[in-house]
Amino acid sequence: MTISALLVGGPTLHLSYAGLSILTDPTFDPPGEYPGGATLYKLTGPAVAASALGRLDLILLSHDQHPDNLDRAGRELLPSADLVLGTPESAQRIPHVTGLAPWERHDVASVTVTAVPAVHGPEGAEAQSGTVTGFVLEAEGWPTVYVSGDNASVDVVREIASRFPRIDVAVLFAGAANVGRFGDADLTLNARTALEASEVLTDALVVPVHAEGWFHFSETLERLIGMFDHAGRGDRLRVLVPGERAVVA
Repeated sequence: MTISALLVGGPTLHLSYAGLSILTDPTFDPPGEYPGGATLYKLTGPAVAASALGRLDLILLSHDQHPDNLDRAGRELLPSADLVLGTPESAQRIPHVTGLAPWERHDVASVTVTAVPAVHGPEGAEAQSGTVTGFVLEAEGWPTVYVSGDNASVDVVREIASRFPRIDVAVLFAGAANVGRFGDADLTLNARTALEASEVLTDALVVPVHAEGWFHFSETLERLIGMFDHAGRGDRLRVLVPGERAVVA
């Protein structure tokens, strides 16, 4: 039983898992500018079109309030999926979203999806960044998968690992996203904290996403790879080439 993954770009990853077609945080717009409280600049378009992914059984939406996690084209895609899971706040704003509170579970065919906490910045960031969620996927006979969402807290990863002691694949949103809202404190994991998270998750294979394609990512994938290599954990890192499907477990 193998899990295949295709990186579309940014936070958008297509997973084939336990017979389901699963997509994380859909972003399919071309490069462009997103004005707002902090203007975001998308530098790279999707490596594949949404139509190339076929039917979507499930979309995992970490949050809807930032266009680098749900852009215009991604928002239009939501109704085409059989099910969209997200935060309770997203469910209030978007009719197609089923909201899950932290630790709440939802069964999708043979897969159990558990919403897990995420903090989009330093402690107390929710007041400005809004609520964000991660997810854990479990199915009998299949590896357990953790999708972090825009989480910057290693302590949150520790809490999740205490409840799910055997996580086999960790999809970590890295890239040290930073728009200056909290000074030097990043909104997502950076190379150092991603490494710390991988150590908390012991033997999990780490698949970094949300680490390229946007101007506000303040670190490169090369730095992340170097951090893992220098710590002797390069074998735990699985860097995907956008647009190329690969087996990750």
